[in-house]
Amino acid sequence: MRALWQAMRKTVAEEGSAILVTVLAVEGSAPREVGARMIVSASGIRGTIGGGALEHDAWQSAQNMLANDAPQAFVSRHALGPDLGQCCGGRVALGFECFERHRLALLSEWASREAAGWECRTEFAQGPHAMRVTLAAGDGHARLEKHTAAVFIERFSEQRQTLHLFGAGHVGKAIVMALAPLPFKVSWYDERREMFPSHVPANATPIILAHPDGLPFASDDFILIMTHSHPLDLALVTAALRSAARFIGLIGSATKKARFQSRLRAAGFTNDIIARLVCPIGVAGISGKEPAMIAAAVTAQLLIMREQMMTETVRTEQPFHRRVAVGVGV
Repeated sequence: MRALWQAMRKTVAEEGSAILVTVLAVEGSAPREVGARMIVSASGIRGTIGGGALEHDAWQSAQNMLANDAPQAFVSRHALGPDLGQCCGGRVALGFECFERHRLALLSEWASREAAGWECRTEFAQGPHAMRVTLAAGDGHARLEKHTAAVFIERFSEQRQTLHLFGAGHVGKAIVMALAPLPFKVSWYDERREMFPSHVPANATPIILAHPDGLPFASDDFILIMTHSHPLDLALVTAALRSAARFIGLIGSATKKARFQSRLRAAGFTNDIIARLVCPIGVAGISGKEPAMIAAAVTAQLLIMREQMMTETVRTEQPFHRRVAVGVGV
């Protein structure tokens, strides 16, 4: 959930109390990953831990906490098949925490830290007067000691994938809108200032493209090229292939790809380097050429690439550092 503590502070300020439900641990198959959260208040639910019977059961437990003098924090464990009749078959541990108005100052402090990209070690204590305790900030690779209940790493800044999108035509606009609710940070380039709409999603930054050289491409960045000019497209592809960007996509047909490949070879690029260029773009099986259809296919492709990259990272890092909340001893 984006801006968790900001949302919690707002909900508690308006309604007096709210319950935070967190997926603390998962074994086997489950509806959502470790770290998924939802906020339950008298007016409804914000966020999701996967829907279905698990979420319904969690919602009822949260409502009971709001209605009764129940413990402020507890952990519940669910075998999804035997307990809830879900086909997932895994096991899930959920943490429930009640926040009330007297905690608004603390929630405001956490909201400010969250905006700065907060990561901390937290103890999830249970009981009638329990509250989460921040044990230490920062080092996600630190060894975790078992405490009274559960200790886990929490990261409260969403890991957004950087995308450099060149072209503010119909397809470019459709892609920016499709990515608006997704974990991407979009640098959106065009030579023509007037092509950018008056309202741009918060995760996109319009940039007037002055020159294709010297652009700030980092090793894990994604690049999409779809300008109004084939010469400009070629110049951008050339600059992109000289970088260590993770994904380089070019809108166009197989014919356009062949012509670009020929010109890139003439410019001295090897076949291995040219093979990094993806053209056409988008997942297979979607043949529609309407901007929204292309945007859907390309968005799916970008999400697949992001998932693959994150999976590779998880294999090389300790899981505590990668996950938003990892249960220990729960």
